[in-house]
Amino acid sequence: MKLSKFKFELPQKLIAQHPVKHRDESRLFVLNRKTGEFEHRIFKDLIDYFDEGDAIVVNNTKVFPARLYGNKEKTGAKIEVFLLRELNKDQRLWDVLVDPARKIRIGNKLYFGENDALVAEVIDNTTSRGRTLRFLFDGEYADFKKTLYQLGQTPLPRSITRPVEKADRERYQTIFAKEEGAVAAPTAALHFSKHLVKRCEIKGVNFAEITLHVGLGNFRSVDVEDLTKHKMDSEQIRIPEESAEIVNRAIEAGKRVCAVGTTVVRTLESSVSTFGTLKPFDGWTNRFIFPPYEFSVPNSMISNFHLPYSTLLMTTAAFAGYDILMKAYKVAVKEKYRFGTYGDAMLIL
Repeated sequence: MKLSKFKFELPQKLIAQHPVKHRDESRLFVLNRKTGEFEHRIFKDLIDYFDEGDAIVVNNTKVFPARLYGNKEKTGAKIEVFLLRELNKDQRLWDVLVDPARKIRIGNKLYFGENDALVAEVIDNTTSRGRTLRFLFDGEYADFKKTLYQLGQTPLPRSITRPVEKADRERYQTIFAKEEGAVAAPTAALHFSKHLVKRCEIKGVNFAEITLHVGLGNFRSVDVEDLTKHKMDSEQIRIPEESAEIVNRAIEAGKRVCAVGTTVVRTLESSVSTFGTLKPFDGWTNRFIFPPYEFSVPNSMISNFHLPYSTLLMTTAAFAGYDILMKAYKVAVKEKYRFGTYGDAMLIL
């Protein structure tokens, strides 16, 4: 499968810049893989497609305010720092991306906030992701973390070109968010409201939570035409025993196992037993799924509408089937569905 197969015409105006007013009132494009039929619904109609004993699997990762703006020592040049991962709590070490990267050297100091509330020193620039910073902070760890997060901004993706707003802190988290560690939201789950979840549970649908801390590898551009040569960054995942049991009961009963988003799809497919059931797991995955691919665990999927050339689009195409998904995307563009993080949803049956 080639990168060039994932090009399609997407008018800029269809990339959503704001979420809809109510989470569960975005549009829902329903794609039936068996019949090839499409339906146009509202997200809260999702309940019509699920029954007692079905399992819906969601990612409970929580986004932290990962984007910082600061200045370089001496020159005062503006620097954007994107926090990726905490490496060492005691030493205040973080793996980061820096922009513009070419101007940052080992030993440079960076200053953030009024009266230089935070100072960081570049101690390494050999990591594949960019730089390692040591934050120079004398106080307690809790005070350091509080300062870091007060200065940080919600890390909206580049496709949202407007300034970050106060409302984004809440709307760029799913209602399932509790395990902090992601630099991007698992966007397919942004459409769920507490009311919709309650209605599904009353109907007998079981929700299972997994954790995948979304890293920038999810959004890193694919630079090779041959997709087998693309390497995904590793991301931390956890599948609790209770969630594995919920999923396996649904598999054994021949029910729906619905993966909410590509992060859930990759997590489920990273821990499959020889019997095709889900195993509890705590570790890392760098699984990259693209067509053709034989799925073991999920038999339905909820997804957003993804941008051209993205690994998210490739994983969704592997699940839906390349031809039918690209046909559906043409219809979605014609029907003016909203694409991207704050866009509309698709249910693939």
